[in-house]
Amino acid sequence: MNSRISLFFKGMLMGVAEIIPGVSGGTLAFITGIYNELINSIKSINFESIRFLTKLELRKFWKHINGNFLLTLLLGMVSSIVLFSRIISFLLTNYNFHIWGFFFGLIISSAILISRNINDPRLKNYVFLLFGLFVSGSISLLSPSSSPNSSFFIFLSGAIAISAMILPGISGSFILVFLSKYEFILNSLNNFDINVLSIFIIGCIFGLLTFSRLLSYLFNKFNDVVISVLVGFLLGSLLKIWPFIEVVEYTSTNEPLYTRPIFPSAELSTEILFFTIFSIVGFLMMWILEKKVIGISKSN
Repeated sequence: MNSRISLFFKGMLMGVAEIIPGVSGGTLAFITGIYNELINSIKSINFESIRFLTKLELRKFWKHINGNFLLTLLLGMVSSIVLFSRIISFLLTNYNFHIWGFFFGLIISSAILISRNINDPRLKNYVFLLFGLFVSGSISLLSPSSSPNSSFFIFLSGAIAISAMILPGISGSFILVFLSKYEFILNSLNNFDINVLSIFIIGCIFGLLTFSRLLSYLFNKFNDVVISVLVGFLLGSLLKIWPFIEVVEYTSTNEPLYTRPIFPSAELSTEILFFTIFSIVGFLMMWILEKKVIGISKSN
């Protein structure tokens, strides 16, 4: 029972991480010592497990996928996501520059910490880093400030976002921010929009069963290349969350369609101050988490 309770709270920590861009649920899984079991459990959902299920051998199916572990962890994650999503929504509405500054610092710190996992700092890897920076920055500047709310795009967002969970350092919420779906999914969760959430969850399941395996393969075979691209991707995406913007084009309903980042004027001195302070707080928080990772790794 104690281990179940402990696992439930670890799931809650991962859930909190997954709704904060810049903090990875995978990182928290690594910190709490369940990362390998999580990945192996996800991978165990395969053709053999489906065969057990179709034959109604439910006990074998449950044991094969490590069902007790996954269910307890999932309940913890869902509980914290439901609980804290309203808080994040409130902060985004009422403390916009504070919360985006906090996220900004988290992402910068995450990029620096992830780059330390590049085993061979050759020129080739720096080229891939610049490639990721260029692609991410270009998309951030050229893509609309809002994305379509079609069922397919919601499904795709869920599939890609959940795949980030297996990569310590990059969060599913960050992917949603990049796809301009973060606040939309957060509001759907707070309003219990079943239509949107069901499509998003189906996308998450699809992503876990498909994209996660591909990412895991690439991560194992091309570690330095993948990390280099991810670091560039994270740094380029900072343009996406920079809160000082001007609207270039509006939609027919007078909603911002295209925006571009600008350097804030002196009139926004208060907003600049809050953004800077919370960026530093977010930056330092990731380093504190990293120290905890090192401490647990050494103790193990």
